[in-house]
Amino acid sequence: MSLLTVPALVAEARTKVRCITAAQAKIEIAANQGLLLDVREPAEAALKSVAGAINVPRGVLEMKMGELCSCAEQPIYIHCATGGRAALAAEQLVRMGYQQVSAITCAVDQVCFSLGS
Repeated sequence: MSLLTVPALVAEARTKVRCITAAQAKIEIAANQGLLLDVREPAEAALKSVAGAINVPRGVLEMKMGELCSCAEQPIYIHCATGGRAALAAEQLVRMGYQQVSAITCAVDQVCFSLGS
């Protein structure tokens, strides 16, 4: 058995979770008061933050989610720099029992990623 690469893990995760653009996430969050999570490291998030996003690094997401959201039906939207960590994080939240999880697929530096505007 060979080891899976990170791109392979991300590709697999994307088949298991709902992936949307930031533009679609912006519309949905405005309508459903969804929780926007930034799973980048704090230093990354500090360089270019997104208004309204809660920074919870991917490495501690599972430990912090109970504090952030105890409702399995709460819409949750996850972003990172390129969408890879967002897909992996979304997959994990679905495994934990969260029912409305979306990974935002576009890179944080793309124009479409202005959720706070």
